[in-house]
Amino acid sequence: MDRVRTRKGRSLWWVVHSWIGLKLSIFLTFILATGTFAVFAHEIDWLATPAMRVLPRSEPVASWGALAQAAARAAPDARLQTLYAPIDSWFTVEAWVSRGKGAPERVYVDPWTAKVTGRHGWANVHRFLRQTHRHLMLPTKIGIPIVCSLALLLAASLVSGIVTYKKWWRGFFRTPRGGDGRRMTGDLHRLMGLWSLWFMALIALTGLWYLVETLGGNAKVPKLPEVVASAMPTGASLDRLVAKARRADPALDIREIRFTPDNGVIFLGQSSAWLVRDRANAVVVDPATSQVVARLDGRALSAHQRISEMADPLHFGTFGGMWTKAIWFLFGALLTAMAVTGTMIYAMRLVRSSRSDAGSLKRAWQGMGAWGYVGFALILLTLILTPGAIGGAS
Repeated sequence: MDRVRTRKGRSLWWVVHSWIGLKLSIFLTFILATGTFAVFAHEIDWLATPAMRVLPRSEPVASWGALAQAAARAAPDARLQTLYAPIDSWFTVEAWVSRGKGAPERVYVDPWTAKVTGRHGWANVHRFLRQTHRHLMLPTKIGIPIVCSLALLLAASLVSGIVTYKKWWRGFFRTPRGGDGRRMTGDLHRLMGLWSLWFMALIALTGLWYLVETLGGNAKVPKLPEVVASAMPTGASLDRLVAKARRADPALDIREIRFTPDNGVIFLGQSSAWLVRDRANAVVVDPATSQVVARLDGRALSAHQRISEMADPLHFGTFGGMWTKAIWFLFGALLTAMAVTGTMIYAMRLVRSSRSDAGSLKRAWQGMGAWGYVGFALILLTLILTPGAIGGAS
């Protein structure tokens, strides 16, 4: 009796696993693929945009003030909004300048010579992948819950895969069998799944957190004091504020500077707290008085805030530079391949059980039913909305 119940339980989990893998395979593959490429989105832009490239040098870099001054002079009719440190030594500094209407423009500055290397519009590969993977170019209140709901299905697929794979812990070094396409595809699918267990769990958990946030469970964001609006500093004036910020937090590695009309100049970056976004550590300086008016320390976050600040570094693997991004890309590619092989397995099973002359792709599409059209429609809608969304959203 217990054995019969166990078999029935496994059969139920197998149905769940197969349903997720087939019905939602088109949409799931699309989201996994865009997320995987988003890990290296900045690097793809670097390859596509010559103005973003510089040769690393051993000489000291230019000061923040000189970099800001160069960006401001390149766009005298616009307001300097943000300044970003190079992602790696072969990247330029990136400045965002705003004319008040529409999306910002990007200005690239050589970090050693403080000379402008070029300008670019708002739309780029990073923006496309970010908005596609995050909310399908739809309004965030609609798009984020749709995308993040896949985290629930990913978690269910993880559990159902473990339950239906008997003694799964023995399969980590099991060589895929050849001779039969369905058998070999199934073995590859299971092997990739085993090695990706930790990564699938991580992506599911962070995805669920994003869903919680968009449904109202987001952590409280610290409110910064307001200051009297004044001219935004560049050159030596900004360098004096940088010195003030570094005295306030000697451990702060400044990665971003925001020039805000209401809160002054905000210096953000990495400090003593580990595995948090740059915004978790900040020093805020009033440019009119040169006084530090606020300081944010990632070590002082509540548990709720800490989870919120950890989500992005863990989801995209940005916390360890190129090494962690390469690992995240590899396992993201494995998850994407699993979505494809899962569909292939089910399609081949349908062909064999029905004894039909129809090809696997046709049987897979028929097996998806209405869900195939839903997934295809969401992808098509994303592409249709891209020109307007990617050019004007900030």
